[in-house]
Amino acid sequence: MAAPRKIMLKRIAHVYYKYSDMKKATTFLDDFGFTEEKKVSDDKIYYRGYGKEPWVLCAIKADKAEFGGVGFVVESEEDLKIASETLPKATKIYDLEDAPGGGKGVTFYDPVDGYPMHLVYGQAPAEMLDIPLPHEPVNYPTEKNRPANKFQRFQKRPAPVHKLGHFGVRTVSFAKSYKFYSEHFNLLASDLIHDAEGIDRTVFFRLDRGQEEVDHHCFFFAEGGSYKVHHSSFETHDFDTQVLGHDWLREKGYKNCWGVGRHVLGSQIFDYWYDPDGFIMEHYVDGDLITSERPPNRSKAGPGSLHVWGPEVPGDFLD
Repeated sequence: MAAPRKIMLKRIAHVYYKYSDMKKATTFLDDFGFTEEKKVSDDKIYYRGYGKEPWVLCAIKADKAEFGGVGFVVESEEDLKIASETLPKATKIYDLEDAPGGGKGVTFYDPVDGYPMHLVYGQAPAEMLDIPLPHEPVNYPTEKNRPANKFQRFQKRPAPVHKLGHFGVRTVSFAKSYKFYSEHFNLLASDLIHDAEGIDRTVFFRLDRGQEEVDHHCFFFAEGGSYKVHHSSFETHDFDTQVLGHDWLREKGYKNCWGVGRHVLGSQIFDYWYDPDGFIMEHYVDGDLITSERPPNRSKAGPGSLHVWGPEVPGDFLD
């Protein structure tokens, strides 16, 4: 059945991960800066950030570690109806029975690589968590903003997660994936990366919300020989908070993937870590905002397109 119109996404909201060892997984998630919101059982736990999303990650016990898909909030229940009737292998509309915030959902499966995607509507927003976050003025060489006798002092702790910002996958067919997501959803290419022959191989998609300012990307994919989830990225407060979180994870013995550094596309300061099952999780701060009128930017793939400062790109990051 042909869709009568595009499905209108409002924002990226949450992600599901299936873990083989819940004890190790939940310890990592605590150390990464998530807050446990609802423990359905020892085998299913919802986590939130300090923002208004009722939850941002659901950890599920499974025999095999697996990416369980990302959830996007849609504009209306009509969008769920269109999704259930037109998207590949889509479910009927169902209730999010045990999830914080409630709501309704539809799950469909990516037609190229087969991973699940979730659309939700009607969740009740959460109150922001009241946690201490630094808001101190910064002193520059010729511009002193912090009053004399006032000092910068920080608490060693995990970097508190604010929200899910984006996720990305490796797809076996860029062209087919680009066609599907461009035709069915209000997604716009912020950046397209092409190979030496000029063929596009990577896209960073943002939401088309008109004049509303949105993140540079909420979803990206790059072409490769096989499908895999690349990473999920979570916003934290500021650079000091991020680096304090980096040191916390390092001191706890977790494996750093890449960072800290500054991306070119999207401009985020990034910090990537491996969780105990080998999934990559990112803390980011200071990303770009864009409105709908900005045209796509095209550039050639290369190390210079990934970061402007920070450690060299590790080989396994590009696998």
